Amino acid sequence: IYILVYVDDIIITGNNTAFLRNIVSQLNSAFSLKDLGRLDYFLGIEVKSNSDGSLTLTQSKYILDLLNRTNMENSNSITSPMVSGCKLSKSGSDKFLDVSLYRSVVGALQYATITRPEISFSVNKVCQFMSNPLEQHWSAVKRILRYLKGTMSLGLHLQPTPPNSPLSIHAYYDVDWASDPDDRRSTSGAAIFVGPNLISWWSKKQTIVARSSIEAEYRSLALATVEVLWIQTLLSELHVSHYSPVIYCDNMSTIALAHNPVLHARTKHMELDLFFVREKVAANLLHVVHVPAIDQYTDILTKSLSKPENAPQLT
Repeated sequence: IYILVYVDDIIITGNNTAFLRNIVSQLNSAFSLKDLGRLDYFLGIEVKSNSDGSLTLTQSKYILDLLNRTNMENSNSITSPMVSGCKLSKSGSDKFLDVSLYRSVVGALQYATITRPEISFSVNKVCQFMSNPLEQHWSAVKRILRYLKGTMSLGLHLQPTPPNSPLSIHAYYDVDWASDPDDRRSTSGAAIFVGPNLISWWSKKQTIVARSSIEAEYRSLALATVEVLWIQTLLSELHVSHYSPVIYCDNMSTIALAHNPVLHARTKHMELDLFFVREKVAANLLHVVHVPAIDQYTDILTKSLSKPENAPQLT
């Protein structure tokens, strides 16, 4: 049995119905509970149970409320959350005067990324101008809203896995080197799967300037390694059997660095990341494997694409 508690909202699940009812009864005797029955809504997320045992997670009501709040419920929908190749900057247009509105809407969009990984890159970009937004940034925010208006039914699709079979943990990561026009920092993106299901992803600007593409790639690999090892630890604590994590990379030089024990002069400045990943690879706790660029899922998390709805796990 698993119990998820968020303040006063609770999800209870397990494989023994009688035991579940007993747990609910015990909780109800100690607290004033309202049993809402089968899970269909939790913290703004709609949960649909499908006939094949899969779940679909959407936020259509949340998105509609956000559109109404910004008076964009009648706006024209659009096919992508950001113009392809768009580079937002700290300069180039007038200041957006309603800073509070900007922060409020962008904060709400951050919550929408919980079930919409394909807007993570766009939302990450507009988040970088919270302190001093410009009109161009607000236009980018409205474009994300227009995209969501036309795709409210999209969400995460979670499939059941065979019982008593170990789960795979695999991740894809990518980086857009020196992509920020203001400070030339790189953008990292990663998508992590447990079994067939996408359960974690991010799009974020790296904290330091990478002097080469290989440095940017390897720092992204280290970030992905930390996340998959945390997920591995969590599954172990939940007594869920699993295989060693696999991280897929489309850069052969990065893979060579992950396996090569030699420390080259040009990579000494990032030796902590190097040794951290190599240690896990050498101990067979982690596998770093090449994947062709055409099969790289995380392009959508490092750059604006014309067809973001083709992101994995969206339905």
